[in-house]
Amino acid sequence: MKEGLHQLVASGVVFAPKVGVSILIFVAFWIAAIVLPRIIRHVGATAYVDQGVLRLLQRALKAGLLVFGALTALGTMGINVSALVAGLGLTGFALGFALRDVLSNFVAGILILSYRPFRKTDQVSVAGVEGVVAEIDLRYTTLEHENQRVLIPNSTLFTNVITVTAGK
Repeated sequence: MKEGLHQLVASGVVFAPKVGVSILIFVAFWIAAIVLPRIIRHVGATAYVDQGVLRLLQRALKAGLLVFGALTALGTMGINVSALVAGLGLTGFALGFALRDVLSNFVAGILILSYRPFRKTDQVSVAGVEGVVAEIDLRYTTLEHENQRVLIPNSTLFTNVITVTAGK
């Protein structure tokens, strides 16, 4: 009984510094996940980057830092995280494959909002559809033509020839 207790205390003495360092590592990543999105917001505001793109970048950075910090902290404690990393990779691949159309529209939306090939109130013609740009979001661009609203997927806008006439 005493030997088991001594062994438990000895294991705790060996394991405690690893837990402390792991907590410090995670806290550092957590602080970075708070500070870096604020820096991105400030830099994006001075560079006149679209707010939707900024929010997306901030959320992705925060989530990535927290996941990477948790994996690093677990690895520092001596936990084998290779299976967890492989599982996350396979899950990401499966989700990417299943949502490829949504993701292509999403990425095209980010690129359209970043490069601004056209703006609201511009007259555009793409893939046989013509109208005035009413709204641009991350998935669709809305055109208005003769009392109709046409939603065009951003991937269509990004991969086809667009004719743009300056807005009203």
